Amino acid sequence: FMKDMASKAGIPTAWYGRFTDMEQAKAFIRAKGAPIVVKTDGLAAGKGVVVAMALDEALAAVDSMMGDKVFGDAGDELVIEEFLDGEECSFFALCDGATALPLAAAQDHKRVGDGDTGPNTGGMGAYSPTPVVTPEIQERIMATCILPLVRTMAAEGKPYTGVLFAGIMVTNAGPKLLEYNVRFGDPECQVLMARLKSDLLPVLLAGAEGRLNEVTLEWHDEPALVVVMAARGYPGSYQKNTVIGGLDAAGAVEGVTVLHAGTALKDGQIVATGGRVLGITAIGATVSEARERAYEAVDRLDWPQGFCRRDIAWRAMARGL
Repeated sequence: FMKDMASKAGIPTAWYGRFTDMEQAKAFIRAKGAPIVVKTDGLAAGKGVVVAMALDEALAAVDSMMGDKVFGDAGDELVIEEFLDGEECSFFALCDGATALPLAAAQDHKRVGDGDTGPNTGGMGAYSPTPVVTPEIQERIMATCILPLVRTMAAEGKPYTGVLFAGIMVTNAGPKLLEYNVRFGDPECQVLMARLKSDLLPVLLAGAEGRLNEVTLEWHDEPALVVVMAARGYPGSYQKNTVIGGLDAAGAVEGVTVLHAGTALKDGQIVATGGRVLGITAIGATVSEARERAYEAVDRLDWPQGFCRRDIAWRAMARGL
């Protein structure tokens, strides 16, 4: 659906094919070659994408998604698309059916391991703003990837109201659309909310009532960063109901908020119940300061069954931010 709408709206995106037959999908992959991207057409908790750098990896992804049904019915149809070279970001806007209000951009870290290694996850950390989205690039994203979709949906009698999350690849030729989600991102939402100075509720209400043209958002100048604490073994199998200590000490670090995702209160103790368990979110004068605060809080936790990536915002660090 997303690819079809992008085509109708003239939105720059990768070439693609849609398949409900495994052999046809594999034949398309063999014809196009690698690198290539294999996606489930349905929802897969942010894990239904394989960026295959080799042909065998792409063919194995088809077997896994469509043959083995590792994502259930989400793999009934696959999207095979062009591998785009550039720097990826997450861009968020709020839509009221007629227009869209830009929120902010963030950069997620999908791979489980440092150096962007290992399998994809739902997200191991993020920061905002991201230097790859300059004011000029933001204007181009709105003009080419957000507003054309809103107008096309409205013209087809299906106006969209809500949060629009565009996965964008910033290439040498400009921004290109990777995907849309109709939700806030996790963990991107944590850093967006840390930076948002305006009260969120009236903004959402204005979107629901078609009044976004009346809204002006205010943002904190300071960047925000989140480090996801996950259970060891994630995104594979992991132990549940392990006790997490040191939460108060972690939350006492200046600029830090500890956000809970996969936790529960059991016999007076906080225990881990999910794969991605905590979001250690920090704000600072620079990305570097926010990062230092977040990792100081991580180091105050007492949870040997947990782990995190130690290189969140490495692109910003490489730029001296």
